[in-house]
Amino acid sequence: MLTHPALGSHDEKEWPPIVLVTPVFNSAAYIEQTIQSVISQRYPNLQYFIVDGGSTDGTVDIIRKYEKEITGWLSEPDRGMYDALNKGFARSTNEVMGWISATDVLQPYGLFVAASVFRTFPDVVWITGIPTLVDELGMTVEVQRLPHWSRIRVLLGANRHIQQESTFWRRGLWEKAGARMEDSLRGGGDFELWLRFFRHAQLYSVDALIGAWRLHSDSLGWTNMDFYNKLFDELIEAELARMPGGSCIRAFRLLGGAMMRVPGFRRIWRDVVVRALYRLPGPDWTPTIKFDHQQGWFMTK
Repeated sequence: MLTHPALGSHDEKEWPPIVLVTPVFNSAAYIEQTIQSVISQRYPNLQYFIVDGGSTDGTVDIIRKYEKEITGWLSEPDRGMYDALNKGFARSTNEVMGWISATDVLQPYGLFVAASVFRTFPDVVWITGIPTLVDELGMTVEVQRLPHWSRIRVLLGANRHIQQESTFWRRGLWEKAGARMEDSLRGGGDFELWLRFFRHAQLYSVDALIGAWRLHSDSLGWTNMDFYNKLFDELIEAELARMPGGSCIRAFRLLGGAMMRVPGFRRIWRDVVVRALYRLPGPDWTPTIKFDHQQGWFMTK
């Protein structure tokens, strides 16, 4: 029996069933912290799969240490992280879905945060928490401002870095969006998935800690930002080509690109127009989900 001072006592069966997948390849330096961040939560209704791409650095030996505490694992050559995720999710049946990469971690009780939000709001199908970073030792070193999310603003070029480690969704959304990761991509597959999710559902920000991205010297996202930003732009262009009104958004993006190339207008465009996309409230913003110790989870603009 689990007890929470605000939510009261609840039978373990009442916690929404969650599936979590960890794709990994040659990550012996960090995979143990990742696994421990998951199993230490003692979440009662969890399917946890680890899919290894044929590691040769001792990763598999570490996974074996924990095989009795996880749902399942496999180790075989694959076509990359997104192929591994497809394998893991294909084995799962649970309602709430997410993944945690082999260098990243869940925040303490992060699964309970996500689960209690989904339990409180049956109509909410996609959430993300406060973006947080840990260092190479696993210490939380940065807690960022909680962003607001809107499909239009993402397509216009703002707030597109949704922290995957803090993001969970319901299986129904996964199935509407195609029930697979795009494994032909070598990077940016999470962003491509978010674009498909945005076709069907709003993303809600949760004012709480769920997961954390590890800042380390070998991080592909950190060392290849130009590559990822170019890829994101290409994915956005493909999305605009298939949606009504996409030409208007494309015109805005072209104007912004032109302005950013003119020294006299670059700062004005960035500080006035782009900043407004990030910060000015509008009807396209979803409410933020917050917690109060007396009333529990609630929504607020």
